[in-house]
Amino acid sequence: MQHYPQRPLRFIGRSSEEMLVRAQDFFNRMRERRSVRTFSDRPVPRALIEKAILTAGTAPSGAHREPWHFVAVSDRELQSRIREAAEKEERESYERRMPKAWRDAIDPLGTDWHKPFLETAPWIVICFAKNIGDDGKKNYYVQESCGVACGLFIAAIHNMGLVTLTHTPSPMRFLGEILGRPKHERAFILFPVGYPAKNATVPDLQRKNLAELATWHEERPVQK
Repeated sequence: MQHYPQRPLRFIGRSSEEMLVRAQDFFNRMRERRSVRTFSDRPVPRALIEKAILTAGTAPSGAHREPWHFVAVSDRELQSRIREAAEKEERESYERRMPKAWRDAIDPLGTDWHKPFLETAPWIVICFAKNIGDDGKKNYYVQESCGVACGLFIAAIHNMGLVTLTHTPSPMRFLGEILGRPKHERAFILFPVGYPAKNATVPDLQRKNLAELATWHEERPVQK
């Protein structure tokens, strides 16, 4: 089998001090990231969505199969159809499918089956996961690869000054049907994207600190 051609790595060496400043700056931006459910209808240029999708496409993937496809929707009629179908599934989930433990877990967030943001946000972007590539060959580590790509998409959206939300109505087969996607694609995450509404609020949540997030097994200095 022919291997990919090799090229020199484009790597910029930086001092420890500069790396720490860059790390802190990025953390400061990302710690303000929040999931937003109330959007403004203020237009967002397509060029910004393109850059976010291109950023998502830089994610590593199993065997470099890039098992994702992003569908961006600003057509209001399509958005209305998506909202109608999503709310139908969400209402069924909230009223019948969700076990009590699940409902209890999300109850503090104050969410319900109503999803007006699907029509208000200027863009809806859906990541479709592809178990089979367009060449008919199997893709590998599809869930993991798409998860990384979606994380980069979220970071790109926040970094440019927009907001988004990870929305996963279950089941999501209706998205493939409405958007005419191939059978080998499965909706992975739906992102409404735009500016927050002027009156937007978010739950006052606390995130885990470093001690809760990480365990360290460090090499001890050699005693001389």
